[in-house]
Amino acid sequence: MPSSYRLAVDVGGTFTDFALLNEGSGEIHIAKSLTTPDDPSVGVLTGITAFNQAVAGHLESTKRIAHATTLVANAVIERKGALTALLTTAGFRDVLELRRHVRVTTYELWADPPEPLVPRWLRLPVNERVFSDGTILKEVESSDIAEVAKVLRNEGVTSVAVSFLHSYANAENERKVVELLETLAPNIAVTRSSEVLPQIKEYERTSTTVVNAYVKPLTQRYLSNLERGLVESGYNAPLNIMLSNGGLGSIKTAADFPIRLIESGPVAGAIVGREVATLLGLSEVLSFDMGGTTAKACLIRNQTLPITDELEVARSKRFTKSSGFPVGVPAANMIEIGAGGGSIARVNQMGVVQVGPESAGADPGPICYGHGGLGATVTDADLVLGYLNPDHFAGGSIALDLAEASAGITEQIAGEQGRTLVEAAWTIHDVINETMATAVRMHVTERGGNPDTATMVAFGGAGPVHACNLARKLRMERFIIPLRAGVLSALGLLIAPPAYDIVRTYKSPLDTLDWKDVLSSMKKMEEEIGLSLDGIDTAGKRSYWREVDVGYIGQSYQVTVGIEDQFDGAMLQKHFAALYREKYGYFYADVPAEIVNLRVRGEIVQMGFRLKPLETPDAGAVAPSSGVREAYSASERRMMPHQVYQRTMLVPGMRLIGPAIVEEATSTTVIDQGWTLDVDSFGSLSVRRTGVTDR
Repeated sequence: MPSSYRLAVDVGGTFTDFALLNEGSGEIHIAKSLTTPDDPSVGVLTGITAFNQAVAGHLESTKRIAHATTLVANAVIERKGALTALLTTAGFRDVLELRRHVRVTTYELWADPPEPLVPRWLRLPVNERVFSDGTILKEVESSDIAEVAKVLRNEGVTSVAVSFLHSYANAENERKVVELLETLAPNIAVTRSSEVLPQIKEYERTSTTVVNAYVKPLTQRYLSNLERGLVESGYNAPLNIMLSNGGLGSIKTAADFPIRLIESGPVAGAIVGREVATLLGLSEVLSFDMGGTTAKACLIRNQTLPITDELEVARSKRFTKSSGFPVGVPAANMIEIGAGGGSIARVNQMGVVQVGPESAGADPGPICYGHGGLGATVTDADLVLGYLNPDHFAGGSIALDLAEASAGITEQIAGEQGRTLVEAAWTIHDVINETMATAVRMHVTERGGNPDTATMVAFGGAGPVHACNLARKLRMERFIIPLRAGVLSALGLLIAPPAYDIVRTYKSPLDTLDWKDVLSSMKKMEEEIGLSLDGIDTAGKRSYWREVDVGYIGQSYQVTVGIEDQFDGAMLQKHFAALYREKYGYFYADVPAEIVNLRVRGEIVQMGFRLKPLETPDAGAVAPSSGVREAYSASERRMMPHQVYQRTMLVPGMRLIGPAIVEEATSTTVIDQGWTLDVDSFGSLSVRRTGVTDR
């Protein structure tokens, strides 16, 4: 019986990672190539050719392709989206600037949020009105939309966001506008808020709709090019896209609602973090993914991916709430830091070394790539510190130039500060670690956690290089480097199930709640989710999860309560009280509460790949060293001999004592003195602190 395959492609800012799974044997082939920033689809199509030679006949036997991309988030951050207009209810055109009247930082008067994606002259008022109960006070006039369409065409607008007041309660006016624009301006992409986010809170709904419209033409063009290129390459498999909620969606979902791809790339890695937590029975895991451009961290508790609909993108203050554009779609709750192998180091006006968030990216890349990069980067520093093998980087596909990296760091950092080359390189390495540690502490603390008690799961091309020294800063006792760590996000695409979420406003006091109507509304939401999942697979078994947002009447904040069919109003009140008391420390029994939103999530189960043990560990197995290399020890503050091992030669049960370096095709793991590495049954490197590593 011929083998069937599943292909995963994860496009990052610097590298594009590939994983090809043989569904019959479980064998996995991996590859890595430089991303092509101008058109990522070119890099994808070029990179998959590596499998053409390695796996004969896989093209016609590939049954499914899963893809993750940072395209949407990068387009917003870099402001490379479409010229976008906003149609809104007359009198409400300034909601994007009024926001929530929350000062970004209390005492910093000039800390402004980012400029709106739609300039004021393209925020066009429409004479319509809907009451909060859904009653239409004023219908849309066709003549008004004809005038609007004329303005859109004259200004060269390519995408439109339609967000009317209270459209979550009645979308009729928005639907009419879309129908008219499809006739009057057929070449303009249209996004309506009642489809993207049929939810109360005018500003968040409008912001989400605008961001979706801003990236829609770009995303549709990219996905179309990619899909066509895959077919021309010989693939006939359907293309699925990783959504921010940790599930796979159809290409139609991604093209219509690109806002759901805002965390597409980062979440794939967090899925593997959750998988490791589940397999090893870990209650608290910090998923840490460091690539060439950014680092991502996600605190995972009780083997459950944390989902939020309070995400912000393109923050003007890197880690400060209310400084970005809110997007209300379900997404993994994680933090992204402008810290990667390509992060550029410089000496600022105060004479202090600053690293990132600017990145050399894939083109030209770090100095050591030899592609014309001029700024000293983290990768250049790691090479000088002995952590990287210049002949073994990215599986040997890129030869690193140690001399050029050394010259760049000497000229730009060491010479400016009167330091030696090694001191300057260590400063770069240490500064980027401190940047990441600060962000991780904030992320974990905001979630009520403590880095001391978590186990880090580190991956990405640069993650294993920095994991030990980062764990040291965070005072962690243990970290894990999974097998194939350098392309682990691509493996996350193989693990992820097809999934879709819907949130819909449904306001009703608990004391007058019609429970049958609630369940009926949720049943309709399930049917809608089912139609979306049909775009991936029509035969797979579905599972659904139901939740409701409950809060006190008049209060802006709610808690989310999971429900079942046998629930009623009394049981909902009981669970609301328990969750509210747990979160806030108190509960008012005499204050009336209400349902605000309904939430439904659907998944196609048993479609994902699962990590499996390799073999029973052999405690007596001895790891063969492939040599010794001088590398910098953070604990000793000097260059010293490190035993070098090849990961392909390590089997479960082997133990390594630091200082040591483990090389593999897509990454390198550095173990300092005072740490011990054990290879577990899954082939993961489990590293524990066994001695004093701080002086």
